[in-house]
Amino acid sequence: MNKNIVLCGVGGQGTVLASKLIAAAAMKKDIPVMSAETIGMAQRGGSVFSHIRMGEGLYSPMIAKGTADIIIGFEPGEAVRQLPYLKPGGQVIVSRRAIMPVTATLSGTPYSGDEMTAYLEEHIPHLLAVDTARACQEIGSPKVLNILLLGAAIHSGALGLTEEDLKEAIRERLPERFHELNFRALSYVRSQV
Repeated sequence: MNKNIVLCGVGGQGTVLASKLIAAAAMKKDIPVMSAETIGMAQRGGSVFSHIRMGEGLYSPMIAKGTADIIIGFEPGEAVRQLPYLKPGGQVIVSRRAIMPVTATLSGTPYSGDEMTAYLEEHIPHLLAVDTARACQEIGSPKVLNILLLGAAIHSGALGLTEEDLKEAIRERLPERFHELNFRALSYVRSQV
């Protein structure tokens, strides 16, 4: 079964690490994977997205518009920006916590992200909006947002990987001192899905 996954957020949220963890977990299960990332804007506040394609018969890492099975949005405005990639009936996992875009900061335009979350709630039938601000506070670190959203994607069933698959990727890719914190983040959303 093939999966097209778009991850999107802003620089500093761990979007690229999340895509690498998904790819590593898939490869460990002998699932062919292709990925592409935009990292030129990865300075804090810049738009960042990754395309990940898993499965047989893949010839390009780029996802065509209207074919993404899942969008994992680390920031609500960035999730809305990537909606043209979502296929009909696709799943969106999104953080409710907004980050003021650089353009809004420079222009003095107000932005809370609430309007973006409301738009998603109105237009996306398969939406899981996660209160990542509260979750990060309860877990004790703001740096686990990416793992929280991966956990939500796993527990929604949309990702096609298991919690144990991602734990193994975390063990292989992250220093041991961060394992337990990330494992807590990975399983945090389990009860909410």
